[in-house]
Amino acid sequence: MLTSRIAGTGSYLPPRVVTNEEVGRPLAMSGEAIRRLTGVQARQWATDDMTTSDLAEQAARHACEAAGVEPASVDAILVSTTSPDMGFPSTACQVQRRLGAREAAAFDVVASCSGFLYGLSMADRFVRAGQYGTCLVIAAEIKSRFLNQTDRTTAVLFGDGAGAAIVVAEHQRNAAGAIAPRGVLGVRLYADGRRHGVITVPAGGSRLPASPETLKAGLHTLQIQGGPVYRLAVRRLADAVGALLKEFGLRVEDLDQAVFHQANQRILTALARRLRLPDDKLWSVIRAVGNTSSASLPIALDQAVRAQRLRAGDLALLGTFGGGLTWATGLVRW
Repeated sequence: MLTSRIAGTGSYLPPRVVTNEEVGRPLAMSGEAIRRLTGVQARQWATDDMTTSDLAEQAARHACEAAGVEPASVDAILVSTTSPDMGFPSTACQVQRRLGAREAAAFDVVASCSGFLYGLSMADRFVRAGQYGTCLVIAAEIKSRFLNQTDRTTAVLFGDGAGAAIVVAEHQRNAAGAIAPRGVLGVRLYADGRRHGVITVPAGGSRLPASPETLKAGLHTLQIQGGPVYRLAVRRLADAVGALLKEFGLRVEDLDQAVFHQANQRILTALARRLRLPDDKLWSVIRAVGNTSSASLPIALDQAVRAQRLRAGDLALLGTFGGGLTWATGLVRW
């Protein structure tokens, strides 16, 4: 029987470093106040000439290099983004063209900050079914272009970036007949459309097409109801983690590392407290990167791997939460 495993990860952050002092100036907030509120010290924003597919391509190439896979040889490309190059065609098709993967299937995944795990789940199923042998899952975002610089809820949080993973087929039993010790054990996906309004960019679609009025009203910028998002994220994700661990007969003590969506430090801290997760098992990069939406989980995952916080045989818990509402959990034996 086929299973899937993550053979390599990669990430890319654009060159422009944006300090708290810079984003705080229009808000009359000090850099230290922003750090205390969010846990973010700096973030990186795309330059004016960069597109989401630029970031995605670089992260993809780094993941392919780590996995020892030629970019042109991948069978499927899944790109999670809520800040695509354009409405259509998909950003995934742009990436496919750039990588020269002419035979690869390519499509976008729109699940907000949960998009990487939604994509990983699909890649896992493609591989297990034998449809594709090598899948490239990317999450890439340029959220800086959708921010109201005078909105304290969003302007101080978000950065740009991309993360990627190569998912390959692995036989469940090795040549000696033993159960394969590594791979994607399971990914579980959730959504609650009743709460779609708590994280949104209201205008620009068929419901509210772009117009001078929508532009004047600032309806093309990211809007978040901070309090409800905090409460929902902690409760829903903690419950989903508990259900996943119970399903696999595991305890928090069995985990080697937990990598969650880097929404803000308050949510990460509250999740760790609720799950009784020790500090040394909670990987966080939000201080230097900020909230990069769906890209934050794969960026954090790649940095954990490169810092050797995840090694062969380690058990990693993954978790995300975002607009939709959507949330997801995953277990991976590294």
